[in-house]
Amino acid sequence: MEENQRTKFSKICVFCGSHSGHREVFSDAAIELGNELNFNLKYLLYGFRIIPKALMPIEISGETVGDVRIVADMHERKAAMAQEAEAFIALPGEFSNSKDSSKFLKELLEMITWAQLGIHKKTVGLLNADGYYNNLLALFDTGVEEGFIKPGARNIVVSAPSARELMEKMELYTPSHKHIASHQSWKVEQLGDYPLINQNRPQ
Repeated sequence: MEENQRTKFSKICVFCGSHSGHREVFSDAAIELGNELNFNLKYLLYGFRIIPKALMPIEISGETVGDVRIVADMHERKAAMAQEAEAFIALPGEFSNSKDSSKFLKELLEMITWAQLGIHKKTVGLLNADGYYNNLLALFDTGVEEGFIKPGARNIVVSAPSARELMEKMELYTPSHKHIASHQSWKVEQLGDYPLINQNRPQ
């Protein structure tokens, strides 16, 4: 993107950890991304923007930034964030956010999996500051080499060392994998809505 040129994305979901890390390079990367998104976006989605009702008294103790949408549970939260966003970006972070029990890497990998299934066709980007995600990306490459991940599916994940370069790559992203599902679906079904298979089985 040229200087002062806005991205095609207006809503991006950002996955980030609750800690800043030991080295300044990671906080600098977060600030760089924030500045990039601040200019380009109309809306930013993040963990406390959509929050399960049970976590409200634990997580929100003061004034919030922007609107807060309260949902029933974590499943509805992830689906709502994924549905509203036009793309996803993951900053360097830990396994889980110790403050709200959300699984940082799990949510990231779910967005990748949902893209492969065909639930969405949105870009998933990793801000690979100082090579933080090198090992994870190498694991994905090994999955391709060993026949567990198809090359097209591997291309779902876009990565770059800087926010500007990452945004440029995400702009150019075009899905090259075959979706398993034939249509998009954001419906979150509750297991309790379905009868058990053995419910009417004679004792």
